Amino acid sequence: FAMSEKDMLFVQNYFKNEENRDPSETELKILDTYWSDHCRHTTFETLINSVKIEDGAFSEAINKVFNEYKASREYVYNYDRPMTLMDMATIIGKEQRKKGLLDDLEVSDEVNACSVRVKVDVNGVDEDWLLMFKNETHNHPTEIEPFGGASTCLGGAIRDPLSGRAYVYQAMRITGAADINEKIEDTLPNKLPQQVISRTAAKGYSSYGNQIGVASTYLKEIFHSGYKAKRMEAGAIVSAVKEDWVRREKPIAGDVIILLGGKTGRDGCGGATGSSREQTEDSFTTSSAEVQKGNPPEERKIVRLFRKEEVTKLIKKCNDFGAGGVSVAIGELADGLVIDLDKVPTKYNGLSGTELAISESQERMAVVVAKEDESKFIKLADEENLDAVTVAVVTEERRLIINWRGKHVANISRDFLNTNGVRNETNVVVESIENINPFKREVKGDSIKDKFMNNLKNENIASQKGLVEMFDSTAGATTVLMPFGGKYQLTEIEASIQKIPVENSESNTASLLTYGYEPNISSWSPFHGAMYAVIESISKIVASGSKYQGIRFSFQEFFQRLGNDHKNWGKPFAALLGSIHVQKNFGLPAIGGKDSMSGTFNDINVPPTLISFAVNTENANNIISGEFKKEGNYVYLVKHNIKENYMPNIEELKENYDFIYKNIVDKKIISAYSVKFGGIAEAIAKMSFGNKIGIDLDKKYSDILFDIDYGSIVIESNVELNNKNALLLGKTNNSNEIKIGNEIINIDEAIKAWTSLYESLYPIKVNEDKESIPTRDYKNGITIINKNKVVKPKVFIPIFPGSNTEYDTIKAFVNAGAEVSSKVFKNRTKENIIESINEIEKEIINSNILLVAGGFVFGDEPEGAGKFETNLLLNEQVRTAIDKLINNDGLILGISNGFHALLESGLLLGDIYKTLGVGRPTITRNEIDRHVSKIVNTRVSSNLSPWLNNMEVGTVHSLPVSFGFGKFVANEKLIDELFKNGQIATQYVDNNNNPTMNGEYNPSGSLYAIEGITSKDGRVFGKMANSERTGNNLYKNITGNKVQNIFESGVKYFK
Repeated sequence: FAMSEKDMLFVQNYFKNEENRDPSETELKILDTYWSDHCRHTTFETLINSVKIEDGAFSEAINKVFNEYKASREYVYNYDRPMTLMDMATIIGKEQRKKGLLDDLEVSDEVNACSVRVKVDVNGVDEDWLLMFKNETHNHPTEIEPFGGASTCLGGAIRDPLSGRAYVYQAMRITGAADINEKIEDTLPNKLPQQVISRTAAKGYSSYGNQIGVASTYLKEIFHSGYKAKRMEAGAIVSAVKEDWVRREKPIAGDVIILLGGKTGRDGCGGATGSSREQTEDSFTTSSAEVQKGNPPEERKIVRLFRKEEVTKLIKKCNDFGAGGVSVAIGELADGLVIDLDKVPTKYNGLSGTELAISESQERMAVVVAKEDESKFIKLADEENLDAVTVAVVTEERRLIINWRGKHVANISRDFLNTNGVRNETNVVVESIENINPFKREVKGDSIKDKFMNNLKNENIASQKGLVEMFDSTAGATTVLMPFGGKYQLTEIEASIQKIPVENSESNTASLLTYGYEPNISSWSPFHGAMYAVIESISKIVASGSKYQGIRFSFQEFFQRLGNDHKNWGKPFAALLGSIHVQKNFGLPAIGGKDSMSGTFNDINVPPTLISFAVNTENANNIISGEFKKEGNYVYLVKHNIKENYMPNIEELKENYDFIYKNIVDKKIISAYSVKFGGIAEAIAKMSFGNKIGIDLDKKYSDILFDIDYGSIVIESNVELNNKNALLLGKTNNSNEIKIGNEIINIDEAIKAWTSLYESLYPIKVNEDKESIPTRDYKNGITIINKNKVVKPKVFIPIFPGSNTEYDTIKAFVNAGAEVSSKVFKNRTKENIIESINEIEKEIINSNILLVAGGFVFGDEPEGAGKFETNLLLNEQVRTAIDKLINNDGLILGISNGFHALLESGLLLGDIYKTLGVGRPTITRNEIDRHVSKIVNTRVSSNLSPWLNNMEVGTVHSLPVSFGFGKFVANEKLIDELFKNGQIATQYVDNNNNPTMNGEYNPSGSLYAIEGITSKDGRVFGKMANSERTGNNLYKNITGNKVQNIFESGVKYFK
């Protein structure tokens, strides 16, 4: 049990004096979960009786901010109220709301995620939407079972705003590790090696995100020796929904609660209480069963269901199944409940009542609907291939009653549950801070060039491109900035920026998500660390093209186990004080957050961690990226001059931010990069990498090149600027060099230094020495002519368990002028399968175009992608329908996994494919042996197909790819025949537009750089690149032709 001795005595007294009976095992487990630190934030809700700030160099500054906090408390409450860490975390939001400055905040009984009202441009008309965001951690489970822990970190984060009825489209992952290059033999006893945790967690998180179809556009692993105590696995997500789609009502007696989604097993039992405890040497062997098992295709079904207006308007209240399972997810929905565990769908037999009550099996939702809407909701869920079962009813009596096998296993007073146990008390001592300059860095090296190169090799500055590319960054076709920009895709972005998805419509409203945190400053002073974490998150928003006004924060706290040591309590106290100072003086509040207070292993503690996640919206037209754009431009440092005691100069920052934003809107500032831990040197290096445009830097800035300078921003301007804080650093050049006085740093050498540290663990490219491939073009044109003209061709898209690009593809065809229909393939029962096959058969026969969309059906297992789709295409009924489609002049398109299915089913190569046996062509795992998500250049090599008929041979497109299995392989004889027939439709090319095997441009290692092929008559087209992921203001930091009009060509064929 995680309960304290005081809690146990409190429970004993309740059952002895109020219930007059012994508690059941289930009741004890429920209370242990309800009152855990994970569920009820018991550490953050601990009463602070006294605060002592030790005398020291910075005590005056800390006391001043402490008085600011107390003044806010007096204004908000106007009476004596206990001081807690939770109060500190929420006070500025309360103050802003009381002042009438937080009218955008949605306030309701449902606390699923931070929710603000925003205006969203939909086809040029502003609509009222809710923007929801949430941060989450899975530190404990990821430490002991990295794949499962990291994957369900994202899954759980998605379900929070999803339960608020919002569609999740944007994700950021921030993690903390010790040295991942550490030798395996140096691993601590009873711990996994750091590199194993890092790599396996990355696979887990990316696997979930890539399958469910949420774009992860910003990832950062932060390194500090303290994270050897416990891994930090944090994520933040953004979602949106039209405000009038959301119904929020208090449940009333007679309402029913429907359990929606996955089945229940033993996985995750005790997860909430386990993560609330300090990790010990036994945790690795005793706690792995507490880690939940993720099923992203199941969650994708819920995402689809909740994207329907007719569904969301039925829901009165909703809760996702996370910590505590049934007992919490359903138990929190109403004061009076009767829950029937016998109705809970299970993965297998043999679960006890306690297990059913507290299991944290994932991908489940609890939905409150009126009794009269029960059958309608269940029917709508069935249409999305989802189980939906009524398992509880709302009652008048304020009790949580749980029945199993006809008997009560829990019957607890709501008032007792809501006490949250015995409230703990503590005192706080804020230790004095060492009087040093935290911003002055000494970088090793005999010359500026040596120091510059060594700076780029720093563990928290070095490139993580090989890690980032494992995550699908373009899912949903909303990505404004790719993770790496410029011609060479090497300049890191500073913010995750996505257009808000409006189904089958256009919008230029974008949401920005940034983070701020630096472990070394925070270790020196949690107070200063938190202040500059918040400022870093603001600076990144501004450097990306948005104003700072309107930013809302959500904080992630991760600290050591505090115990009874008052000085330990001083660390989060000081950090929250620092955050209060910045929030209050900027007038920007935190409206959410998450705390994790168990970062201790033996005598090792995590560094004091307060991550600031910042969110804002902006017109996508104003978004800029960090890579230098053109030689001869002016490069300035918009300087933040810190105040005494290393306090931020917030009034100056406001002026600087306003100056930068105005000049971005006026198109004078065309790139910007915030200065962080690596100083000006890091900023100008990373700005130079994307387009290999250098800078002639004034030597007088040599002494401050490597200083930490949060709040300052490097900008590139196409005109001279006049501002007292804008210091001219120099001008850009086209010599592929960074010149600092007489010292010259070759950009290619700098890139090599920057990418070297993690290359062995997270490789970036393969086959670098491979030469270009001679072009073999086919220019004879199409050989088929459509005789059945159609005004509005009909497209059919079957949706499989694991499909995740259907929305993008439907939108692409609708924009091209087609009529589109889709059907979810239901496979929960034999009858479902028969029904689905019959429906698909009819749809194909009545359509002109069949589209097999991309996704990760069954996680691309076993041994590759497209197996499920292939089996469907080989079904006799479906194949007969496809033959009719083709005989009626129909067309077929398969993208990514759809390409796999068309190839494996024989639809692309017909009889040739069937007779090749073992040597037949296939699409196998990428040469680099990992998932790859980036922009590639593809060249049209043939005009045989109607799908490419409107494009000239030689046309090059810059398109997103996202696949783990993308390597086309076949024997030489067949490939030669395909070239002669004109069936090699598209190929990967380098920056000189030559087909290539170089892994930088051909990331799968596909033979002869083949990206797409067609059937012999061109009617069937399969390709790997996601041509459907296109739109206005997407991938703004990538040059090239980003629109490939295959959908328009396919529709035009019928006109």
